Amino acid sequence: MEEIQLFCPATIANVSCGFDVLGLALASVGDTMIIRKKKKPGITITKITGQDLPLATENNVAGVAGLAFLEASDYHGGFEIEIHKKIKPGSGIGSSAASAAGAVVGMNILLDNPFNFTQLTTFAMQGEKLASNVAHADNVAPAIFGGFTLVRSYSPLDIIPIPTPTELYATVVHPQIEVKTSDSRKILKNTFTLSQGIKQWGNMGGLVAGLYTSDYNLIGRSLEDHIIEPIRSILIPEFKKVTDSVKETGALGAGISGSGPSIFALSKGKEMAKQVAETIKTIYSKTGIDFDIHVSKIASSGVHKIS
Repeated sequence: MEEIQLFCPATIANVSCGFDVLGLALASVGDTMIIRKKKKPGITITKITGQDLPLATENNVAGVAGLAFLEASDYHGGFEIEIHKKIKPGSGIGSSAASAAGAVVGMNILLDNPFNFTQLTTFAMQGEKLASNVAHADNVAPAIFGGFTLVRSYSPLDIIPIPTPTELYATVVHPQIEVKTSDSRKILKNTFTLSQGIKQWGNMGGLVAGLYTSDYNLIGRSLEDHIIEPIRSILIPEFKKVTDSVKETGALGAGISGSGPSIFALSKGKEMAKQVAETIKTIYSKTGIDFDIHVSKIASSGVHKIS
């Protein structure tokens, strides 16, 4: 195989109580990429559509992730990359992660899979470092593994795939304002109280337990963030009104997607997820802010080949 076309899923990171360690992949929202082997060493980004992003390898997250891959591999050639963006940068649903993950997964497939998913995540994290100044894995891990993933440890990197209940759906609204991950991290505090930590750890354990047991009520009760969300939510218009309203509609819970400005809600069943989308539309249509809404099942696989 000399060329591959890929679907690279959007992702929701943090998932309320799992800051920098928990994420999920969306089945119906994502970018496409085309990757080709070439004899000349190095990475060349030949085309980007959908967004105005740098073609220079060292300034592009896919290029930086690809260079990390090449440095660790025995391959003496290189790759050409086309990126077709459907995920808007700064949207909070893993735009940079989709590109970084797509690059390393595609290269890996073309070289007959010399690296495992955890190793690929390590390479893709270098792209995230370029985008946000922090090599976090909560977006790239689910983009590569699919489904829900837990980053149990960063040193050494230890990623745990978590089962996804079959009827779990996500609704995501993206207000057309940009919140850069690097900026949203700057406003966070470096300390929190013991009581905040206890609440957060309880919710994190409850969320993981709910996912393993398909206990939708437990999932909903655990979708609370007492540390990060109260600070970041001030950057997002109508955040509290949206999250309160979707829970009244029937969503299990809601929170900030990644660093924002997107807001996500999880629901049991597609019909409820659609009702939640209508509730959000009603609120945002009165703000004068342009917005996109996505309703998606949780992806069963991460970056994958398409025909």
